[in-house]
Amino acid sequence: MPKYIFVTGGVVSSLGKGLAAASVGCLLEARGLRVALMKFDPYINVDPGTMSPFQHGEVFVTDDGAETDLDLGHYERFTSAHLSRANNWTTGRIYLSVIEKERRGDFLGKTIQVIPHITDEIKRAVRAVAEDGNPDIIIVEIGGTVGDIESLPFLEAIRQMGLEEGHENALYIHLTLVPFIAASGELKTKPTQHSVRDLREIGIQPDILLCRSDRPLPKELRAKIALFCNVREEAVIAAETVETIYQVPLVFHEQGLDDLIIERLGLSGRARPHADLARWRDLVATILDQSASEVTIGVVGKYVELEDSYKSLREALTHGGVANKVRVRVRWIESESLLDGNVDEVLREVDAILVPGGFGRRGIAGMIRAINFARRTRTPYLGICLGMQTAIIEYARHACGLVDADSTEFAPDTPHPVIFKLRDLIDTEELGGTMRLGAWICRLASGSLARDIYGGAAEISERHRHRYEFNPEYRAVLERAGLVFSGESLDGRFVEIVELPRDVHPWFLGCQFHPEYKSKPLAPHPVFISFVRAAYENRLRSEAAVEMEGTLLGRAAAGED
Repeated sequence: MPKYIFVTGGVVSSLGKGLAAASVGCLLEARGLRVALMKFDPYINVDPGTMSPFQHGEVFVTDDGAETDLDLGHYERFTSAHLSRANNWTTGRIYLSVIEKERRGDFLGKTIQVIPHITDEIKRAVRAVAEDGNPDIIIVEIGGTVGDIESLPFLEAIRQMGLEEGHENALYIHLTLVPFIAASGELKTKPTQHSVRDLREIGIQPDILLCRSDRPLPKELRAKIALFCNVREEAVIAAETVETIYQVPLVFHEQGLDDLIIERLGLSGRARPHADLARWRDLVATILDQSASEVTIGVVGKYVELEDSYKSLREALTHGGVANKVRVRVRWIESESLLDGNVDEVLREVDAILVPGGFGRRGIAGMIRAINFARRTRTPYLGICLGMQTAIIEYARHACGLVDADSTEFAPDTPHPVIFKLRDLIDTEELGGTMRLGAWICRLASGSLARDIYGGAAEISERHRHRYEFNPEYRAVLERAGLVFSGESLDGRFVEIVELPRDVHPWFLGCQFHPEYKSKPLAPHPVFISFVRAAYENRLRSEAAVEMEGTLLGRAAAGED
């Protein structure tokens, strides 16, 4: 019988419930337990696929093509869990499922209500994951905060599950805020007390409190929280702000969180007596190593005002840095800003350039200018999804003479549509869930940079999320001008990777898929390992050139030949 851990949040959103749930999963796996994770989101959208990145942040994609909450990315990075659409449900999807059953007559004429029909559907989704893979523990995160109307059906469902599964099989973790009031110089517990009070009014008594703060919690403050919130003092865990998110499992372990969970759920017979966190400690030590060399990577994107829009990308760059024993500094560059002033002045200080995915015309001209700079100056370049498409547009315009080359997404009447709408979607007007999504096999060309990056593999599997593709009518023109098509789908319909020959450019690659979705801190993605290494090598070349220039100037000043 699996055990259940339910993670809720209070006071304010964005405290890090997803990271907390992922960190708990990491610790329990380190104790030898099999873990599954789920996220329930209270918004009415069926999935986040049509939501603006400024509203929702990144959309994470699973192998089976589900567009999910970004917290599923944390789950996969922190654990060995392999997630699918079964692991992320929204209010909209729950209601849609119930309505479809009602339309089929599954309820035999009954009046459909939130309780029991909606709550039963929520519980059914949780138990379906319990039946798949036989996990020891299922960690279920409830989005939003206690007190939100939208979250009430989910909270009621997990309250019911606590009763149905039994006290020894269900545990509640509540993440809350302990703010510091600068005017009085004090940490305040009242928001936490009120949040727990609201949760108890619903019928849920938390077993463990994770208290977010930007400074240490004194022992007397933890004792006060325990007293007023009716939990054991050792179950008040400080979730202090740390330098890297990968410290969170270690901070929780040092406070005995995994011991508390195993004791409370009676798992001592299944779990290892001690957590094996050696590789995780080495990871954190590498990330925090102040003596490590640095590289600066310029990310030229459309949504850089909200870094959560590129959450997996930022973490994948960190993973690539860990693999190369260098610290990666990301310089976020709004693509529209490159339309003003000298692009060379903005980009010459970065060691590599990355253009990530996105939708819509805004900022495209700035991306093309950045790609042109990377190609002219032999700066390492990685284009992902839209970044590959804009690289093709730039090459068609400036290397092939097709000055009006464009994507039909941005210019429907362009005379040279080098990028156009997926042929399978020509008559499809709906936006939600209609893109090319999920894992697809890609065949790599022998002798290519892509083949070398993947260790000589002839075929790879990567996750996609795109509505537009390369127009094969222009392949011959681009190939004659020197562009290499080094990856394509098994059926040959889709171009997956383009690159420049290494005698022309040291590292220039665009991929239609999203390699960042599959990168993990303990298993960095090969594309990011190679890209960060290229950035570091470029930095070394630049430093050597500056040093040589200084030497020559010094000799000239001394009158030497």
